[in-house]
Amino acid sequence: MAESTPRVPQATSKRLPLYYRFLQNFASAGKKRVSSSELSEAMKIDAATIRRDFSHFGALGRKGYGYDVNDLLLFFRHALDQDEGTDVALIGVGSLGNAFLKYNFQKNHNTRIVVAFDPKAPREGKTVSNIPVFHPDMMEEKIKELGINLVILTVPTKAAQEVADRLVNIGVKGILNFTPVRLTAPDWMRIHTIDLSVELQTLIYFIKNDEKDSQIE
Repeated sequence: MAESTPRVPQATSKRLPLYYRFLQNFASAGKKRVSSSELSEAMKIDAATIRRDFSHFGALGRKGYGYDVNDLLLFFRHALDQDEGTDVALIGVGSLGNAFLKYNFQKNHNTRIVVAFDPKAPREGKTVSNIPVFHPDMMEEKIKELGINLVILTVPTKAAQEVADRLVNIGVKGILNFTPVRLTAPDWMRIHTIDLSVELQTLIYFIKNDEKDSQIE
């Protein structure tokens, strides 16, 4: 089977975990092979998009046969480094942060929050949802000690850039940013921002335009 390559479109890269999840569902149901149309129906993604995404990785299927579910699972497991666990730090244990601690990627056994930081926590730490939570004064020490490269940021807006700067200084490679702040960081650091208010406003916009389109028809 073809080896993965990092030179794929960003939109395709974002869909890889979805493909892996749905293929796991097919495998659990005992399905041995699957077509792009079956994946399309299950995932609500156009079949042509799926074939185009898969084409970036070489010949993953066979004409007239479709895709071997177990082969695809192995391929995407390798592409997503699912054999190697990823430890994550959470910074900010407010309402959203608490939800992350309780959830802690239960459906993904290879990713887990192993430490968190919050101003209300003592320097010596406390336990929340079985995860140690320390005061931010301990952030650099603990992140270095645990060898963490990925951080979830759920701090107040005014603290976001300052925390990001501290993470840059200790070489953290990626931030999943849940604040509305557009963080400034060196090119070597990956920052993915999820602004819930923007996502909601976008959804409202599409709903209203769908309603207008239906009225025109």
